Amino acid sequence: MPGLFELTGPAMPPVRGGTPDALVVLLHGYGADGNDLIALAPHLGQAVPGAQFVSPNAPFPCEMGFGRQWYSASDRSAEAYLAGSRTAASILDGFLDDQLAALGLDEGRMVLIGFSQGTMLALHVAPRRPVACAGVVGFSGRLVAPDLLPEETVSRPPIMLVHGDADEVVPYDALAEAEAGLEGASFAVESHTRPGLGHGIDQEAMALAARFLAKVLG
Repeated sequence: MPGLFELTGPAMPPVRGGTPDALVVLLHGYGADGNDLIALAPHLGQAVPGAQFVSPNAPFPCEMGFGRQWYSASDRSAEAYLAGSRTAASILDGFLDDQLAALGLDEGRMVLIGFSQGTMLALHVAPRRPVACAGVVGFSGRLVAPDLLPEETVSRPPIMLVHGDADEVVPYDALAEAEAGLEGASFAVESHTRPGLGHGIDQEAMALAARFLAKVLG
């Protein structure tokens, strides 16, 4: 599967210039593409000036007719989400391995940041990688198949979740469900509610992510 889908997308080098000492991978949501989240890089890069940012385009054209998708959202059953996550993970894992190898970086110098469906994928991929990455930031997403996490987890990076309580796409209740599922599998989780925020990322959410990046990447 990974050989069939070579992910590409926009990237931003370290704001300080020079050789990257960390990698931040931005995973966009359903119906968007890598350009959607790479716009965060100049702001987040101030907190981790040595990090390279990359925002791959999801492998499949979106069924809505524009943008890309990591997997279909036409069937929103738990079984379909799990199958989609596993397929997308097999593709993303190869991309992450290649990026780290190209930069000469260890897994512990990588952070995954997801939005919506990108968060779902990040929360699926990170615990199942052989070595823990530096951390995961999840905006406005959910945890797919939390019941499988205790038995399938092989690494436990720190995780930060941020969700608006006025989210009209992914219900706000998904924040508490994800937190409970992750803590039940012995993850260190911090979660933040953004009052009045819909399905998006506001300035305070960005500030929270920047602080998290500075903490886990030093």
